[in-house]
Amino acid sequence: MTCLPLGLFGGTFDPIHFGHLRLAEEAVAHLGLGGVRWIPAGQPPHRGAPQVTAGQRLAMVGCATAGNPLFSVDPAEVLATEPSYTVHTLERLRRELGDTQPLVLLVGADAFAGLATWHRWRDLFSLAHIAVSHRPGFPVETASLPHELATEFADRRMLDVAALKAGPAGCIVTFAMTQLAISATQIRKLLANRMSARYLLPDEVLDYIQTHSLYRNA
Repeated sequence: MTCLPLGLFGGTFDPIHFGHLRLAEEAVAHLGLGGVRWIPAGQPPHRGAPQVTAGQRLAMVGCATAGNPLFSVDPAEVLATEPSYTVHTLERLRRELGDTQPLVLLVGADAFAGLATWHRWRDLFSLAHIAVSHRPGFPVETASLPHELATEFADRRMLDVAALKAGPAGCIVTFAMTQLAISATQIRKLLANRMSARYLLPDEVLDYIQTHSLYRNA
């Protein structure tokens, strides 16, 4: 029996908001995923240290996803003592889940455009499929990608998402998602200035932020 593909959604989630949740929800529907495993970064190597602790970001992801049985949270990167490199996480999940489970790394179009700067980026394709979300009407184009990545994209792209079930790794698919003009930067700025961020993120997350006095200016 063929296993349903498992979506993998990593990020700093600083904080998690409705844009993140909607991406995961639509990925399940568009790609036929059996679920999404959320993987908050512990020590993200491509950006400065988040304003709140890794444990607090993990807790907020737990609050936001608790009501969806298709969502699970992986704490391993938060608990690790070394930087959070995606290739290392995928290698760990391969050891945990086996060589035949289809894994689908979920990334936004902007993040995908920078994929060639990631640690051991070519190895990602032997470990997982990659699904790239983009704005409706703005598909991923090879012209916007670095040459090496554009070549991989052209060679690996599949138009039928059924390809995600046919093998454990190696394909690239794209899907349009509902565009929500929400950013974690915007939310942090609102909270720092004691302004309301309600309706940009789940109430459970906002309650956690207020209880722990997060993202406030000193």
